[in-house]
Amino acid sequence: MADTSAPQAAAKVAVVTGSESGIGRATALELARRGYDIGVTWYVDEAEGRATAELVRGYGRRAEVRPLDLSRLPGPEQVVDEFADSFGRLDVLVNAAGMNRPGPFTDLSYEDFREVMSVDLEGPFLLGQRAALRMIGQGEGGRIVNVTSVHEHTPLPSAAAYNTAKHGLGGLSKSMALELAGHGITVNAVAPGLVATAMSGMAGVDVRTVHRPALPVSRPGDPREVASLIGWLASEDAAYTTGQSYVVDGGFTIANPQFTTSNFGADD
Repeated sequence: MADTSAPQAAAKVAVVTGSESGIGRATALELARRGYDIGVTWYVDEAEGRATAELVRGYGRRAEVRPLDLSRLPGPEQVVDEFADSFGRLDVLVNAAGMNRPGPFTDLSYEDFREVMSVDLEGPFLLGQRAALRMIGQGEGGRIVNVTSVHEHTPLPSAAAYNTAKHGLGGLSKSMALELAGHGITVNAVAPGLVATAMSGMAGVDVRTVHRPALPVSRPGDPREVASLIGWLASEDAAYTTGQSYVVDGGFTIANPQFTTSNFGADD
């Protein structure tokens, strides 16, 4: 007897940059849990990128892994097309890759400033452009989430390049949202505060064991607490939400404590 059942719809696909660790990895796993196949990118450690892919497969989802060095633009943004070609579609892009070059403004070299701009701002611009073109071509809408920082809204001392890039990425997110809404593509920013990641020197730490009394929620955030919001923004439930920046910072911005990277740690 012929099989008359309707063909299954292709699984939705998300590309998450910086998904070898931290917020990127947590986001890849959150989206896999929600039923997405995942494009994983790594920069420092290929083995960690492949470890993320194995965790994604543990949810019964497909995963592919690619290197991504956003300090050498243009060119690396083509990874979006590589994933879309391989999976057959693209529904979500999460720009989670980022870096910082801390130090006093007067000591900041042009080379370091340019590198942070490339990774934290120009990379998301080019990746977002490629993703938007793919989504427009599919004609089914899509989601783009840019991971900025609480320092999109208030500056971190001795981090002029980082602050500039994150402020710029917040503005870029709004411009993208305005222009892409007519195609059914939403664009939002998520702005983490102090989160237990490699960038803050707390990768893998149990956040319940770390006390940060200057924060109203007196501990660092867990990457999964950021990823859960990104997961919602990628969902159909968030179809009417665009052009916003969502702060996940344990109350840092309402308390406005004065701090430096030495007593708090950088965010991710």
